[in-house]
Amino acid sequence: MAERRRKMKVLPFARYQALLLIPLGLVAGIVYAFGGLILDALVSLGWMNSDETPGLSYGTVLAFGALIGMPVIFAVFGFLTGILEALCFNLFGRWFWNSDIDLHHEN
Repeated sequence: MAERRRKMKVLPFARYQALLLIPLGLVAGIVYAFGGLILDALVSLGWMNSDETPGLSYGTVLAFGALIGMPVIFAVFGFLTGILEALCFNLFGRWFWNSDIDLHHEN
C-alpha cells in the first residue's frame, strides 16, 4: 500500500512561525531598550566610564523604538523562514516519511 505524501501548507505555517517569534522579539526589545537605559544612566551618574556612549541622550530614547521594531523584525524573519521551512518540507518530505507533522488550516 502506497503511503500518502504529506504536504505542509506554506502560508499558514509561515504565519504560525511569525506569531511564535513576536514574543521573542518583544523580549529582545525589552532587553535592548532597558539594558541601554541602565548603561546610559550609569555613565551619566559617573559610576561607569565609557567611550562609546555619552550617557543619557536622544539615542537612549530612540533605543525604546526597539520595543516596536524588534517584534516586527522578528515576525518578518519568522514569516520568511516559515515559508522556507515549509517549502523545504514539501520538497524533501519524502525523506521524512515517518514524521507526524499534521498542520491543517480549517476556517
